[in-house]
Amino acid sequence: MDFTNEQIERYSRHILLQDVGVEGQERINEGRVLVIGAGGLGAPVLLYLAAAGVGTIGVIDGDVVDLSNLQRQVIHFTPDVGKPKVLSAKEKIALINPDVKVNTYREFFTAENALDIIRDYDFIIDGTDNFPVKFLINDACVFADKPFSHGGILRFDGQTITHLPGTACYRCVFNAPPPPNAVPTCSQAGVLGAIAGMLGTIQAAEALKFLTGVGELLTDRLLTFNAKTMTFRTVKVRHNPKCPVCGEHPTITELVESEQAVCELKKK
Repeated sequence: MDFTNEQIERYSRHILLQDVGVEGQERINEGRVLVIGAGGLGAPVLLYLAAAGVGTIGVIDGDVVDLSNLQRQVIHFTPDVGKPKVLSAKEKIALINPDVKVNTYREFFTAENALDIIRDYDFIIDGTDNFPVKFLINDACVFADKPFSHGGILRFDGQTITHLPGTACYRCVFNAPPPPNAVPTCSQAGVLGAIAGMLGTIQAAEALKFLTGVGELLTDRLLTFNAKTMTFRTVKVRHNPKCPVCGEHPTITELVESEQAVCELKKK
């Protein structure tokens, strides 16, 4: 693609990078990334993907902006309270970078729509806040041979892993969602707002690394961190041949979902 003078200036710090250059920026501009959830993790992911010039960004979220979201969901502003999150996010992306095409899906990610939505994207980012949907994202991406980045936050902690076809998937590590109420949600236990930014930017970096082919992705490695002590740990994991979705004899052959409370605070 031929960059305009304005685009050369906009992306100059990428172009100057020896490992990225013009070709890498072209791959970014031609890339298609789907962000599932426009909340705590999705917000910084969307901001950085837009700034980087990812050509097409999809964002799916069926919720509206709530006042309690603003403590960590930095793509939404106070006047956006009550507005659909996908619309609020699209407006901010347009202000950051008019080069970016934004596809919005004002709906929740379900077993019924999952495969249709992820079909047209190169890389998927899990920015959701409940276990059943995280497993649904994993299963859909495994079925469709789509790479994705998992992310999760709670209190002062974060964790992430990247899956490519043939590497360890989320179920290889965790197998199945915990029983309802076994693990508290953010509305029950709280979350430090900046944690979402720390993990979301890591997920955005994984997407950009995938598009450009630069560096090593977090495949077969689970990255965890605790912000209270500011310690990071990387745990090696393996593809599990007995994994129920990507193993040698899978027992999960269709998409299923279950109910669990999400990270939101409602007045009683």
